[in-house]
Amino acid sequence: MKTKAVRIYGKRDLRLEEFELPPLKDDEILAQIVSDSICMSSHKAALQGADHKRVPDDVHENPTIIGHEFAGVILEVGRKWQHKFSPGQKFSIQPAMAHMGTLDAPGYSYRYIGGDATHVIIPGIVMEADCLLPYDGEAFFPASLSEPMSCIVGAFHASYHVPPGTYKHEMGIREGGMMAILAGTGPMGLGAIDYALHGGRKPSLLVVTDIDEKRLARAACLFTPESAMKEGVKLVYVNTGKTDNPAAFLRNLTGGKGFDDVFVFAPVRQVVEQADAILGFDGCLNFFAGPTDTAFSASLNFYNVHYAFTHITGTSGGNTDDMRESLRLMGEGKINPAVMITHVGGLDSVIDTTLNLPQIPGGKKLIYTNISMPLVSLYRLEEMGKTDPLFRGLHEIVSRNDYIWNLEAERYLLANARPI
Repeated sequence: MKTKAVRIYGKRDLRLEEFELPPLKDDEILAQIVSDSICMSSHKAALQGADHKRVPDDVHENPTIIGHEFAGVILEVGRKWQHKFSPGQKFSIQPAMAHMGTLDAPGYSYRYIGGDATHVIIPGIVMEADCLLPYDGEAFFPASLSEPMSCIVGAFHASYHVPPGTYKHEMGIREGGMMAILAGTGPMGLGAIDYALHGGRKPSLLVVTDIDEKRLARAACLFTPESAMKEGVKLVYVNTGKTDNPAAFLRNLTGGKGFDDVFVFAPVRQVVEQADAILGFDGCLNFFAGPTDTAFSASLNFYNVHYAFTHITGTSGGNTDDMRESLRLMGEGKINPAVMITHVGGLDSVIDTTLNLPQIPGGKKLIYTNISMPLVSLYRLEEMGKTDPLFRGLHEIVSRNDYIWNLEAERYLLANARPI
């Protein structure tokens, strides 16, 4: 079977190509990809090429398929897995298989599996790692977004606190504590707000900061302080660009005590140092946003590490349990990762989008891999619909839903877009 896929050959060298998939082995599964959301990690891999920890050294000779936040449909199952999987099943994949003793991951390391493809072969290691997850939802995009949501879930679980006089690490954010999400109105920040309000363990105070007034306004519309109060959480949005002393202002919101949990959603030195400055006793700083600069550093108050027992942690992705939790919360209607999505596009928009991701404003960029379409902001559909009936129809759907992507929009797009 032929597939079309975006493959990486080296630094900033991505190519959309059609090629033949090899015959299916007994321990493999053939699948059609339907959706993939583009992650900053893919952007970093595209910039670093073989220098990236997950990209093979010989990628210039044996290119790999990029994209690791994907969902699709199983087409054919090798004999070894026929007791567990069957054609027609929807699925998502947890790409992080570190517990198997490898950094290799779909979307970085493999020649025949990655999210930015029409068809893939899922290798046996994915099933051995229990990282092929059946998905029963109607729409595909939530399954794609379960991977980034699992990163958020994992980060919340990785935070920790140590009761005074003990050496017991109590994992997770502090129940009923005070939490801050700094630079928190990007796509992953929105997911973190959603999880903080609707996950199992909630803070009593949640402060979300940014310096972009438009992004703060959008976040405040999606997650209003009034709706947060119904969840038992006092939600406060702060534009730290408009305060003379952001750290002092934020600490005052806690009555001067400081925060129990502080999440950093931008790899910016000033933001990291601000997070350190607002930690309270036994507070945990969670450095969520991975930098591209391998020498990135920031000052840390070691006096407080010693006397105030402050902690620092960071995670790089979630695990399979985190992904299952994400899928469960979506299925129960408790979280809605669609709020992350601001753009949609086809497979032929992947290269430009991946290479230029930091310069494209908005949230998550969702790709439907079997169609041809430029990357389009949901807020520009009306304008583009003046000359294209496809976009006109999409605008009618998303505008009825506060410009949030949804099942109806996905079905309309898949039924009416031009196949690639």
